[in-house]
Formats: sequence, C-alpha cells, structure tokens
Amino acid sequence: MMTGEDELRDLVAGSDWLTRALSVVRDSGLPDAWIGAGALRDLVWGERYGDGFDPAGVRDVDVVFFDPARLTGVDDDRATTRLTDMWPQPPWEARNQAAVHTWYAARFGGDPIEPYRSVAEAVATWPEYATAVAVRLDSADRLKVCAPYGLADLLGGVWRHNPARVDVARSRQRLARHQPARRWPGVTVIEPG
Repeated sequence: MMTGEDELRDLVAGSDWLTRALSVVRDSGLPDAWIGAGALRDLVWGERYGDGFDPAGVRDVDVVFFDPARLTGVDDDRATTRLTDMWPQPPWEARNQAAVHTWYAARFGGDPIEPYRSVAEAVATWPEYATAVAVRLDSADRLKVCAPYGLADLLGGVWRHNPARVDVARSRQRLARHQPARRWPGVTVIEPG
C-alpha cells in the first residue's frame, strides 16, 4: 500500500519541470534548501483536481533555505539570482528562513516573531495546511519531504487555513486571491473562521 509520501514522490517524479527545478535547487549550494508552498500545490492539485499541471501557470517557485549567517534581503536576492543564473525559466523566489524574523512584522504587521530554528519550523507556519509542505532532492536523487502537518490536505485537495501565523482576515484575502475552487474544481474549501 502506498503512503502519502509515496504518492507525492510519484507526482513529483512525473513532472520533468519540477524535477529539474529540484535538481537546480540541490545543486545551487544553498544550505538546507527546499521547494515548497504554491508550486508544489499547483502540481498536485493540477494533476488530481484540475486540468493537469502547467508550469507556465506557476506564479513563483518558493525556495526556502536556512543560513543563520546571512540575514539580509540582499542575501535573499543573491540566492534568487544564483538560481536564475542556473535556470532562467522558473520565477524563483528564494527566502532564508533564518532571517524571516528580521522582516516579518514590517511586511505583514503584528508583533515581531521569534527566529525560526529550522526550515521545518518555518514551513509549519505557512498559510494553509496543504501548502505547509516542502520537498528537496538529496545527493542520491531521493525526494525528501518536510510536512509538519502531514500530506492529507495536499493530497486530498483540501484548502484549510493554518492559524499558526496567518490570521483569519489574511486567510480570507488569500482565499479570494487564489480562488482554489475555480482553479481546481475538485478541491474542497473550508472557509476560515
């Protein structure tokens, strides 16, 4: 019987585009680097609940890494440029999760947040449970999965608010902007509240 991780591995392996993106991220030299959030959701939900996955529809490829020695926005820009130099096609967006506490409150409001101690701790705060998932390739081309809440919402097509960091108002804004039920007709939306 297949596990959720096996199902996710099969979906990723079926996408030459995402497999190439994962190889670029691995080979970039960014420490503890992963691809997560929207690009991964778009692949899974496009294949399972939509008209297939179209890389041209990916708004950005969220690359997260962890480097406590480089905490500036300039360092994030350099990481994004490094990925773009390796493969210009995807809309890369690299963010050092060790630095999120330095800009989060200014960008999103609210109180300052504590520094994250790992990529997994950061992923656990992402806005929906289905997007609180990241993957990477190891040196032997094995797919590693970071899914602090498991894979049920991602694989089961459930859009559900993760209250760890995002409040209900912002969750509703995200729901209106992303329109998951329109983009992926088989997805179940659980209204934030």
